[in-house]
Amino acid sequence: YFFLSNLSLVDICFTSTTIPKMLVNIQTQSKAITYAGCITQMYFFILFGVLDNFLLTVMAYDRFAAICHPLQYTVIMNPRLCGLLVLVSFIISALDSLLQCLMVLRLSFCTDLEIPHFFCELNQVTQLACSDVFLNDMMIYFSAVLLAGGPLAWILYSYSKIVSSIGAMLSAQGKYKAFSTCASHLSVVSLFYGTILGVYLSSSGTHSSQSSATASVMYTVVTPMLNPIIYTLRN
Repeated sequence: YFFLSNLSLVDICFTSTTIPKMLVNIQTQSKAITYAGCITQMYFFILFGVLDNFLLTVMAYDRFAAICHPLQYTVIMNPRLCGLLVLVSFIISALDSLLQCLMVLRLSFCTDLEIPHFFCELNQVTQLACSDVFLNDMMIYFSAVLLAGGPLAWILYSYSKIVSSIGAMLSAQGKYKAFSTCASHLSVVSLFYGTILGVYLSSSGTHSSQSSATASVMYTVVTPMLNPIIYTLRN
């Protein structure tokens, strides 16, 4: 529940970086945003997006400890470690977000640019620069592999160990209990990574900014909205 409360808070912050501005744009029929406003939105969007990713990874470790080492669970997942995991996740997310925004600040832009998205998405903004974006592209890909691929690999490893532990259980009731413990987290992870991969794979295949923006609604609006519903039903 400690991790769940943090995930809920991060989801609220994550949607708050884009949805209020989008609703104002719809209401006023004005889609303008200042340069400072765009950079600020980008910073907080990356911060809470990466933090969401890390929290899901930490929760996978929590499930791994609970099912694979049940007798040592309270010792392994002590309050100090839980707090430390969340703090480290926040620091790494903040540093990555700051670095990405500093990389954008070094670029030169023409005046009155039109971003083909409903928020200041890092990749879309970078592509509109008048200067060389090679370093920025490399930084984006490096961060994606390290901060998205790494946690995903750990989640998959955790669940492979969990599945093998469940398979070794003799009691059908024990198997059901272990599976039901992971069902909510697995649903949220599938939604989070499934929508993000779907967005970027489809957009890279079609090269359509409009389809990318439409698909982005899935992980910026729909997924955070479904998370509390999934966990509420589980409870």
